[in-house]
Amino acid sequence: MTLPSEPPLHKLQFYVTTPYQCGYLPNKLAQSLIATPHHLVDTNVYSGLIQQGFRRSGKFVYRPHCENCNACIAVRVVLKDFVPSRSQKRAFKQHADLSARILPLGYHPDHFELYASYQAARHAEPENFNADKDEAEQYRQFLCMSNVESLMVEFRDTENQLKIVSVVDVVRDGVSAVYTFYDTSDCKSSYGTYSIMWQIEWTKNLDLPYLYLGYWIAASEKMAYKQLFKPQEKLIDGEWI
Repeated sequence: MTLPSEPPLHKLQFYVTTPYQCGYLPNKLAQSLIATPHHLVDTNVYSGLIQQGFRRSGKFVYRPHCENCNACIAVRVVLKDFVPSRSQKRAFKQHADLSARILPLGYHPDHFELYASYQAARHAEPENFNADKDEAEQYRQFLCMSNVESLMVEFRDTENQLKIVSVVDVVRDGVSAVYTFYDTSDCKSSYGTYSIMWQIEWTKNLDLPYLYLGYWIAASEKMAYKQLFKPQEKLIDGEWI
């Protein structure tokens, strides 16, 4: 088992979860390597962990650790060389009228309402989705809690209607795109592409070199969009290539 060895990280302990159903590949079991204790994973420590392929979900910091599978590959966009494609430029221009507001991490009822609608449309059977108190608590734990430098970015249209919410982490060498959800009712929108384009520009303005996009899986259609933002580096056998 390869574990981080930098001085700020040596106080951490790591454990492997029991197998669970993979959320990306059908008929596959997954396992994760979890960094503990959570309270020691501050922004400085997480900056070292993300360079070694870890990600954050709420206060949990993890990376895939599957015994017979290495399909999950951490990717990051190299911003100094990034050149947007024609469609990416079009998406950025299409939604140029949206206003961005950067907020501290926290629970906002209209954010959760948009999140619930997004989940029902994209990740659940609508008739089985119920945005009840349990779902609201899961949302709080997933996106409203963090031990690192995390922010929410909300995007509203000219009528002040909430259209996109992105959760991001700021680390030493870049910004990590944690999760984005948006209004799916407008089939002509390109909110997903626009949010990444905005994060790229924002990260450049912070004078940071990378936008971390999480894991890419070649066999997962849900992950295909990540490969459209080039050039990018992949973490292969502990080396960013």
